[in-house]
Amino acid sequence: MITIGMKHEIEKVVTADMTAKAVGSGGLEVFGTPFMMGMMECAAMWCIQPELPEGKGTVGVDIQSSHLAPTPVGMKVRATAEVTAISENGKMVTFKVAAYDEEGLIGEGTHTRAIISNERFFKKCNEKLARVQK
Repeated sequence: MITIGMKHEIEKVVTADMTAKAVGSGGLEVFGTPFMMGMMECAAMWCIQPELPEGKGTVGVDIQSSHLAPTPVGMKVRATAEVTAISENGKMVTFKVAAYDEEGLIGEGTHTRAIISNERFFKKCNEKLARVQK
């Protein structure tokens, strides 16, 4: 059961392929914002995935985030997610997300995920591809 207050965190060491320069979001070899936001989304996904029935998953539908401080290659980064709201129908879950390096807070924001049927989601996705390939 998904409940407000549930938390999850993940941790990685920043590598060269996780830099702003590598992803093209900037020119410097520091931890890139897209990777920081991806870690936040991953923490949110794993926060609630174990509570979902087989065949269900989540997709990110919104993320708002600041990136407050640079992190060099080789430093550990930790992303956290905490459930702050669940829609009335239970299909949308909102999280407080944050990222930290070994010196402290480097980013924070909010993230919303929709609970979906994996099979239905992929069916719609593949139908879209079929329409454009005609």
